[in-house]
Amino acid sequence: MRFKRLLDVAGAAGGLLFFLPAMTLVSLAILLEDGLPLFFRQERLGEERRPFTILKFRSMRDGRITRVGRILRGTGLDELPQFINVLRGEMSAVGPRPLTEADIARLGWSAPCFDDRWRVPPGLTGLAQVIGSRASRASLFLDRQYVARQSVWLDVQLIAASFAINALGKQRARALLNRRARNRRSAF
Repeated sequence: MRFKRLLDVAGAAGGLLFFLPAMTLVSLAILLEDGLPLFFRQERLGEERRPFTILKFRSMRDGRITRVGRILRGTGLDELPQFINVLRGEMSAVGPRPLTEADIARLGWSAPCFDDRWRVPPGLTGLAQVIGSRASRASLFLDRQYVARQSVWLDVQLIAASFAINALGKQRARALLNRRARNRRSAF
């Protein structure tokens, strides 16, 4: 677990440095479109269901997605400030999606039988996020699969897939990943 934390800190610090130019441009775009604040803050539940404040670039104003916000959400760039959450130890690079209390109540995941999902810190990315499952049962299954199978190699694969999503956009990257998976299956 200490090795994963070391990788998280190194990756988050490196990510902040690498994405600093993009984060600067995003900040300027938000400021020019509709001013401050730059960040959206929301309470989420982390490891062992401990609350923390997640940071994202603001993509909405008065309940509507802004023009800049549409681009940020389409590329995942709105999530870059979460590197700060990783440095603080509230999140990991890879893990289940951090949820709000309202999300947990809506999904019916409050019972102790769902506690295994919160055995690890939530992640910037994860199995359910990369695969893109919207169904709650499928997301829960994928989160539990990650918790049960977590490894450095799995984390590296999920981080690489997430970079592809950021570079290509969610829809194109997922289509590419799905094609690669189908080609591998047909090769056997």
